[in-house]
Amino acid sequence: MAILVTPETKVLVQGITGSFGGRHAQLSLEYGSQIVAGVTPGKGGQTFEDKVPVFDTVAQAVAETGTTTSAVFVPPPFAADAILEGVDAGLDLVVCITEGIPVNDMVKVKRALEGSKTRLIGPNCPGIVTPGDGKQSSGGCRIGIAPGYIHKKGNIGVVSRSGTLTYEAVWQLTCRGVGQSTCVGIGGDPVNGTSHLDVIKMFNDDPDTHGIIMIGEIGGSAEEEAAAWIRDNCKKPVAGFIAGTTAPPGRRMGHAGAIVSGGKGTAEAKIEAFREAGIQVAQTPSEMADVLLKVM
Repeated sequence: MAILVTPETKVLVQGITGSFGGRHAQLSLEYGSQIVAGVTPGKGGQTFEDKVPVFDTVAQAVAETGTTTSAVFVPPPFAADAILEGVDAGLDLVVCITEGIPVNDMVKVKRALEGSKTRLIGPNCPGIVTPGDGKQSSGGCRIGIAPGYIHKKGNIGVVSRSGTLTYEAVWQLTCRGVGQSTCVGIGGDPVNGTSHLDVIKMFNDDPDTHGIIMIGEIGGSAEEEAAAWIRDNCKKPVAGFIAGTTAPPGRRMGHAGAIVSGGKGTAEAKIEAFREAGIQVAQTPSEMADVLLKVM
């Protein structure tokens, strides 16, 4: 079992005819994901790699293929509309990889998501992987840009704001012979869809997730909110890491949301919240897997 996506999940790729979207659609196909449709306005009727039909709209793709999930590889000026198209079509999940979407656009998307059935992961995220049984054509589900070969099927859930630190945690686990249930990169933008807390709740309810690695960074209060819930509700061991301990106040580091302002969102405050919640904290990225395995 896993969260959010399984080997049976049918996926469409918005922007499949672009070089970036096409490249990662091909990698997802090779991993074993069910990429059943692409969407590029004006290019309906074409096929991708002679096997995946391309449609003009998400609604057409849903009607023809029964897809429930979308990966968005659309340039920033049009990405918010691409997400909204998925919401209007009633998709269960939209995974937005696009970086640099204007904050005002995302505020409108956030409001449109309220009361809808659609869950958004991202934007500016690496996506989600539920590993299969092998490295290629494995029956897993890869949506986004994460390197599929580093994943191994197992029982550890990973959730992170940072793409590269997601990969680091996954690779550490795999190198130690420990697999993952699902790995979720939620992105580091200030206005996004799914939070640490949302994913932690799903991992807590998943019987096949036995432990969790939660990776945060400076800026915002999402990590503290997740830690408070973990303290009172989580039944599974959690290890954590906070990036940005040396970042100077007022300077954005990497992600648009990674900025300490007004004394809030500091690494020290987040680490303290983790410790108060009983979350074991790795001092460096290289220790993340070992800290969790020691707790378990």
